[in-house]
Amino acid sequence: MSFGILAFGHALGTSMDVAGILPPESDDAARRDLDAKGYRRIFRADDGVGISDLAVEAAAAALAKAEVRPAQVDLLVMAISDLAEYLYWDVAAAVQARLGAHRAEALLMNQACSAGVLAFDTVAGKLATHPGYRTAVVVTANRVCESYWDRAETGTSLSSDGAAAVVLRRDHPECRWLLTEVISDGRYADFMRMDVGGTARPFAPGGPRPAVGALVDRMDAFFKGDGQAAYRLSTTMKARNRVVLERACERAGVPVDSIARVLYLNDNISAFTALTEELAVPLDRTNAEFAMDHGHFGTADQLLCLERHLENGELKPGDIVALLSMGSGMHWACTLLTV
Repeated sequence: MSFGILAFGHALGTSMDVAGILPPESDDAARRDLDAKGYRRIFRADDGVGISDLAVEAAAAALAKAEVRPAQVDLLVMAISDLAEYLYWDVAAAVQARLGAHRAEALLMNQACSAGVLAFDTVAGKLATHPGYRTAVVVTANRVCESYWDRAETGTSLSSDGAAAVVLRRDHPECRWLLTEVISDGRYADFMRMDVGGTARPFAPGGPRPAVGALVDRMDAFFKGDGQAAYRLSTTMKARNRVVLERACERAGVPVDSIARVLYLNDNISAFTALTEELAVPLDRTNAEFAMDHGHFGTADQLLCLERHLENGELKPGDIVALLSMGSGMHWACTLLTV
C-alpha cells in the first residue's frame, strides 16, 4: 500500500522537573536511581485530564494542519499502552465521536508501547481491504494511572502524559510508509500484568491493592530468583530490537546503515547506549536527547520525535526513518518511513 503523513498534531501535559516525581521523604538511594536514568523533564497531565482528552486535542490539531474535516476521515486508529478512563468502554469510539468523525471506522490497539508503531501496518491492511478508504488518523496517547503505576518505579523509563496524532492519506508521497515488521513472544506475557482487576481476581472491597509492581520485584517474581534467566531476557530484548530492524531493512531492500534516524521508545539513557551498541549506530542518530527532555509517552514517543525532527530540519526528503519499539507481551516492532 502507498500512503504518507499529511500532518502531525500533539497534546502534552505540564512540563515538570524530574525531581518533582519523588516524595519528600525519598532517600538518597532513590534519588541516585532517578538521576541514573538521565531524564531532565517529564510531562504530567492536570488532574481530571484523561487519555481521551489528550487524544482528541492531538487529533484535532493534526486535522486542522492537514485542512481535513472530521467528516472526511475514513479510519481512526487509536493506540494506547495504559488504561483508558473507564472499563467496558471503547476509547477509540469515544474519540471518534468527540472529533465528529462519525463516518470513520474506529479501531483500538493496545499492544503496549509497540502499538503506535504497529498502527501503520493496521492502516495499510485496512486501506488494502477497503479501496474506498482514503484518509486515516492514527492517535497515540498515554495517561498514567498513578493509582496503579509509579512513574519512577514501575518501568525502566519515566512515564509522561501526552498524545501524538498523524493524518495519513492514500498515495501521499511525503513521510511515506514502506513496511512494518514485528516479532511477538508470548512466553513473557505475564511479566507486566496487574494481578488484581481482571476476571481472575476482580476488584473487591478489602482485597489486595491493585497495582503493577516495581520492576525489581516483578523480575524476581517472574524468574523466581533465577538471575541467569533474567539476564537472558535482557539480552533477548536488546537482540530482538536489532533483528526486527534488520528484517524490516531486508524486506525494504535498504542497508541498516542507510537509516537516517532510529526513533526508539523514550527509554533511559543506559538503554539508549545499549541500543546504539547493539545496532551499531551513533547516539546522535537516535532520539535520546528528545527522550531525556520529555520522558516516555507510551505509544506516542516515535511520532512526537518524528514531528520534532522534521520541524527542526534534521531530516531531508528521501531519508529513511525507522520507528522502533518494544512492548510488553512481548512485541518488538519496526516501521520504516521515507521522508
